[in-house]
Order: sequence, then C-alpha cells, then structure tokens
Amino acid sequence: MSRFTIGKVAEAAGVGVETVRFYQRRGLLAEPSPVRTLFREYPESTVDRIRFIRRAKDLGFTLAEIGELLALSEIPHESRGKVKQLAEQKLVAIRQKLVDLQQMETTLSGLVQDCSGRGSLDGCPIIEAMIHEPTKCDHRGN
Repeated sequence: MSRFTIGKVAEAAGVGVETVRFYQRRGLLAEPSPVRTLFREYPESTVDRIRFIRRAKDLGFTLAEIGELLALSEIPHESRGKVKQLAEQKLVAIRQKLVDLQQMETTLSGLVQDCSGRGSLDGCPIIEAMIHEPTKCDHRGN
C-alpha cells in the first residue's frame, strides 16, 4: 500500500495542504502517525476520502453531514436507507433555497426596474424598500 506525505495527498486530491489540515481538525480525516520517517504519512485511501468530501460539499452537504455520510460509509452492512434519507433532506433544503432565491430575484428585479439610476438617493426605491419594507423573500423571519 502506498503512503503519502501531506503535500502529496493534497496534490493528488486537488486541494491545498491547509485543506487537509482543516479536514483533520474537523474530524473528517484521521491524524496520521509517523511511520518509517520523521514525516507523517497518509494511506492512499486518504486521497479518495478527500475527493468524497469535496464532491459532497459541491452537492451542498455541510461538513457535519459529510461526517455522518463518511461514518455510514464505513459500516459494511449499513443499509442505503439512511444515506438516501440524508440526501432527500438535502434535496428539500436545496429546493427551498431555490424558491427563496427566485423570490429574491423577483423582488430585486422589480426594485432595479423602478430605479432610474439618476439623481440623489432621496426617494431611491431600492434604498426605501430596504429601510421601510419587510424582506419579502425571507418568510422565516431571519
């Protein structure tokens, strides 16, 4: 089995050394011990684990959720049900974000259309809407 220094792991996974260290601090990667040299060496599987983390992040999973997915992936007889449930929950959250973004786009588009872009800020519809109107796109009160 090949072993890599932190620089080689980072390079092979397409991330920086600090990213590898960050994932270690977050508990997503195990801290390697010095093996044959003074340098800490990582197993080859660390590269795949980092790629997994990056892909999951690209799909919108948080680091905590990724930790849960990684833990599930290490249980040989775990059913796919829990993984699917986590993915379904993420999908619902993404769809809600899309609805929120569409509402934001509609509101801001209207404000931009209402603003001439000329003159002083007195009566500017964009500024006035931010001062006097509740945020229409934030239906959760955040």
